Amino acid sequence: MPTTTSARDAAKAHVAAGATRAGRRPGVRGSTLSFWLFTGPFLTGLAVFVYIPIGWSAYLSFFEARFTVTPSTFVGFDNYTYMLTNDRFTDSLVTFTVFAAFIVPVTWALSLGLALMVDRLRFMRAFFRSVFFLPTAVSFVAASLIWKMSVFSGVRFGLANTFLGWFGVENIAWLADPDPPWYWLVIVSVRLWLQAGFYMILFLAALQNIPPELYEAAAIDGAKPGWQTFRHITLPQLRATSTAVVLLLLVAAYQAFDEFFNLLSKTTWGRPPLVELYYTALGENQDYGAGSAGAVILTVLICGVTLVQGRFMGFGRNEDSR
Repeated sequence: MPTTTSARDAAKAHVAAGATRAGRRPGVRGSTLSFWLFTGPFLTGLAVFVYIPIGWSAYLSFFEARFTVTPSTFVGFDNYTYMLTNDRFTDSLVTFTVFAAFIVPVTWALSLGLALMVDRLRFMRAFFRSVFFLPTAVSFVAASLIWKMSVFSGVRFGLANTFLGWFGVENIAWLADPDPPWYWLVIVSVRLWLQAGFYMILFLAALQNIPPELYEAAAIDGAKPGWQTFRHITLPQLRATSTAVVLLLLVAAYQAFDEFFNLLSKTTWGRPPLVELYYTALGENQDYGAGSAGAVILTVLICGVTLVQGRFMGFGRNEDSR
């Protein structure tokens, strides 16, 4: 009897295990089906509108492609040679390397300063956080037109010239003359206004994740609040966020297009690389091959700069290896 009972129990356990496995299979299949239903449209759009155009652009860069995107004449690296010897394209790369070297640290410092200020508020914190973040919802095109027609319009009734007129300063044509290059003030100010709030939110989230015990221990050890605490506690704790912010700012600086295209119209000075590539590929000659080669060069440059910057700031390394 004990043997029979044991065998019967074993058979029941085997049947239950088989039923459990049989019950799991539809669940796994259902989860897989749900995964592809949710991600399928996104992956399809990503492939159609991102990866396929990137691959086709790289393909076009090796062909003579004027007024057509289906070329037949292979030219090798001639398009790359042409773009690298094109003074307007190389000047745009140099100019915007300097622009990135300026706008990145300024935006980083402004965003961090705003985050520190909002984090220290004891009342209306949500209000000021929303006020500083709100400009990120404005498109670059709309903000550029406001800056061009209202703030820095270059006429006597423009907001900037009205303010300067109170101090006896003559009207300044902010966007009309490249010498002196007042247009940089217009472009930098609109970019700071548009993107500082977004990076402020990133820094604010990182500040709120710093354990208060660190500041308490520093106070017990005699550390003074202010610069000493910020340098030895706050800034090291923001290392990962600072690295991510700098990388995002570098990429955004080289991808600048909307504000320059709308503020500087069809001028030949102050063009960023993307605007120069726009006129190369969609201008009078419509040279898609040279434009594609320039896009590949710009992509390689962005990847190289971000990799060097990430390596320098320790991006991807854990805390123990630093």
